[in-house]
Formats: sequence, C-alpha cells, structure tokens
Amino acid sequence: MTRFGDGLATGLDLAAAAEEAVRQATRSLDGRADLLCVFVSGSDPAEIEQAARRAMAVSDAKTVLGCSAQGVIGGGRGVERETKDIGEVGAVAAWAAILPGARLIPFELETLRAEDRLVVVGMPEAAPDDVVGILLADPHSFPVDAFVERSEEVLPGLPLVGGLAGGGEGESRLFVDDKIIESGAVGVVIGGPVEATTLLSQGARPIGPLMTVTSAEQNILFELAGSPALDKLEEVVAGLTGSERELAAEGLLIGVAMDEYADEHEQGDFLVRGVVGVDPDTGALAVGDVVQTGQTVRFQVRDAGAADHDLASLVRGFDVGPVEGALLFSCNGRGRAMFESSDHDIRALDGFGSVGGFFADGEIGPVAGRNHVHGFTASILAFGARREAGAGARQT
Repeated sequence: MTRFGDGLATGLDLAAAAEEAVRQATRSLDGRADLLCVFVSGSDPAEIEQAARRAMAVSDAKTVLGCSAQGVIGGGRGVERETKDIGEVGAVAAWAAILPGARLIPFELETLRAEDRLVVVGMPEAAPDDVVGILLADPHSFPVDAFVERSEEVLPGLPLVGGLAGGGEGESRLFVDDKIIESGAVGVVIGGPVEATTLLSQGARPIGPLMTVTSAEQNILFELAGSPALDKLEEVVAGLTGSERELAAEGLLIGVAMDEYADEHEQGDFLVRGVVGVDPDTGALAVGDVVQTGQTVRFQVRDAGAADHDLASLVRGFDVGPVEGALLFSCNGRGRAMFESSDHDIRALDGFGSVGGFFADGEIGPVAGRNHVHGFTASILAFGARREAGAGARQT
C-alpha cells in the first residue's frame, strides 16, 4: 500500500504549479489522502493565495495544511526563490499522507489581549492518544516563541514540529482546510495509531569543556565554574585552531544541557542558542535564552561541515524502523547559503520515503522532550509503518 507521496513544480504560473505538485503527490496513493501539506514560494501574496486555492480545489484530502515560504522542498530536491531573466520563478511543493485509523484535528490560533497579557486561543483539547502536532506560524503576528516554549502547559507531552512562514510583515499566508489566513498560526494534531518520530539537527559542534553555570539571571550568564563567564570563554577561544577561532568570531553559540541527570552529554543533548552580547566590565555574557544556575553548558560553533556531519549522524543513527514518509522544515539559512546546494538536507534523508517541506524563517521541534523554536536547524517528522494504539511519538 502506497501511503505517502510528494511533488514539486516550478513556473511563473503559481496556480498551475500548485495543481501539478498536488497531482504528483497524490497520483500513486492507494486512496484518499488524510493529510495534504502545500508550501508555496512566490513574491506576490495574491498569487500565493491563488495557488493555495487551486491546491485545495484539485485535492480531495480530508485535511489540508500549508503556508507561504522562501523556498520549498519536494520531488527529491529543494528550490529556493530566485530571479531569472524571464522573471520571478515560483515553486510549490506538496506532500500527501494516508494515515489509517488516525485522528486529525486541524486548528487555527489567534492572539487576544486580556487585560495586561496576551492569550492564544484555538488550540484543541488534549487527548490521551495524541501523537504529534504540526504547527505553522506567521512570525510577524503570532508570539510563536512564547507559545512553543510554554506549550507543555496546554499540550502536555505533545511534541510540536513545524516552521515559520515566509514573507514580510502582512505578506505571509497560512492555509488550513478551505481557509487562507494572513496572521496567527495553523496546524493539525495527529492522534491514534500513528507511528511518528521527531528528529532535530541543530547543526552545531561543541568546543571546549563542559562547564557548570555558577551564577546567572534570566539570559545573563555571570559565572562558569566559579569564574567570570567571559574569562572562561577566552580560555576556550585561546585553545582553538585558527579556523575554529574564525567560526567563533562569526557567531559563537552556547549549548545548554537539557537533562542534568544524564551520565553523558552528547551533541544532540544540548539546546543551542547564540551568544548575543558581552560585558567586558563585569565579565558577563548575554545568551539567546534563559539560563539557570546549576545547568551544564558548552560553547559551540556552526559551519557547513558541522551541520552536514550532525544531520548525517542523526539519520545514520536512526534505527527504529523503516520510514515511509517525512516532513522536513529546514532553515532558510541552510540550503545554498550554507551548503551551496538547495538539495543538501533532502538528499541527507535519502531512504526516508516521500519527503516534503519548506525553507522556514524559524523551525519548531523538541529537544529532550521540550518544544522550542530554533534557527539554522533541520526539524523532521518521520512516519513509519502503522503501529498499535498506545504509544506516542518518539523523539531523537
């Protein structure tokens, strides 16, 4: 039984490309698709809407989900937006899945102001057999970082995978069933007997030793191992090779261990965030997330080699069974910008069956059981053979 399919089409006529991409994705399926994901890359929001409506019209999928994007992934390749002499060439990727026995609940999120705070409404109630949620958000109108970081409060134990839609302020478009939305977020919760696994490649490699945070407040790191954080950083940099120092100068990162009780902290056990500021007077470092006293951290750097090795190792170590289809949300800072090829990430998933997705303005995926928004990552939702009811999505 063929349960997954994908397609990709390019051209000046985005609506025609959408129809062709959907046709490719669904032509080999053994029945009606339960879920169709459509991702549209184009410069004109009106044309993107037309493409989405065409995709909805030609598909008989039970649930449709998608968004605008800087680039799309499908048909065994990635296509990032580019301008040619003949004009702007758009692209549409489609990915379809038959999920026997699954329960799919599409949703639309919006933000309301309640007194002195914002409240997100529209999330379906949690169910015991929920497996995974796919979330697509407009980064200009939806508090995606806050929502994802606190998702455990409303979605206990539910992994979220997805990405931020492409387009300038007011230009992003989100698709859910027969609706096209200009703000907020959309998604689908998948439950029931579904075999789904999340994988996240943050593309960074560690430098220097593991260190304990001995003084911190919010996102300000004051001390590491009893010394000013800046002093420890300088010690690490002094021991690097010339090429590693260049990487650190271009963008130093820090990995925060997510499980303090682990016997060992491997590369994928860290939540990687940027070092965003230095105070030479106090020796403090500002990082891109909250850090707490007692946590274990390790400085990191990112380059094409590290990102390639990280994703390859993740896929090579994936041994929980054959994958029939996968959704791939890859940062728009990867692709040609990092690897000189838009196809790098999808080629790394060779053997994962039908793969579709898009180049996102930010990626959503869990690390050590907690959902986060990332940058420069590849977030993957892999589907295997149908399982018996009872177990949830696995995370790698």
